[in-house]
Amino acid sequence: MVAASSWLRSFLSQSKLLSSSQRLRKYGFALSDFLARSKTGLKSIKESFQEKEDIVRIKSLTDLDEVEKIIGYSFNNKSLLNQAFTLPSYNKDCASYERLEYVGDSVLNLLITKQQFSLYPDLPPGSLTPLRAANVDTEKLARVAIKHNFHKHLRHGKPVLERRIQKFINLLPKYPLHSHGLIDAPKVLADVVESTIGAVFIDSNSSIDITWEVTSFLLNPIITTEMLQTNPVKKLYELCQKYKLHLQLVDLWSKEGTYEVFVDNHLRGRGQCHAKKEMALNRAANVAYIEVVRILGTKDINIGSSS
Repeated sequence: MVAASSWLRSFLSQSKLLSSSQRLRKYGFALSDFLARSKTGLKSIKESFQEKEDIVRIKSLTDLDEVEKIIGYSFNNKSLLNQAFTLPSYNKDCASYERLEYVGDSVLNLLITKQQFSLYPDLPPGSLTPLRAANVDTEKLARVAIKHNFHKHLRHGKPVLERRIQKFINLLPKYPLHSHGLIDAPKVLADVVESTIGAVFIDSNSSIDITWEVTSFLLNPIITTEMLQTNPVKKLYELCQKYKLHLQLVDLWSKEGTYEVFVDNHLRGRGQCHAKKEMALNRAANVAYIEVVRILGTKDINIGSSS
């Protein structure tokens, strides 16, 4: 009986071992199959990402070719132009336009100063400064970007930017040349013009002549003394001074994003802009200026549209 029991235990142990071995082989095959599929899947995902990167790279190169045609300059180092149109929000691993914009801002001011110094030999610095400012300010450069379709080639990661740019474009017909602080121009548009100028300057081995050739084409028409209009606030001050009117500017911007303008203790203008204090002031001054001109019965061909 003991022998029979020993034989049965031996038989059952062998059966368990056989069963365990079979299960291991079964699970082993399943694991191998899973790993094989995983490797294939990972390879497929990697290839998919590579394809997307290639598409982005090819698209980027095509865009760069189009930009080169727009500005009339062929880059020796294409990566500079690629960088000039890349916003910090696009990809943290990509170099953004910030360094080139820094260079372009300085170069642009130098070029415009040089041009105006030669073009207006009799103008004092006090008259040259606002003239230069009108040609390099955010709105002027943003208009340049739209005119040459730079906004269509921007690489960024902010969908809201598209809406801001479109809003700016929609307002441009109201102010054909410049709104003089009445509309909010997206700074990124001005930045990309400056970064492009910076990229040309660096790529051309710091050639002032080549950079000016590109810059003068982009900025055309360059605002001249005949085209320059006075800032709405300055115009209002001059008007009130001429007719001996008491002017009071009430700052409500921190609470309501607005400015109010009183002339001889009467509210004549109110302007609002939560984004920029200066713009709220300009809008209020412009409305007040138009109203005072109407009341006085005078005429001014430089009156802007109210916002």
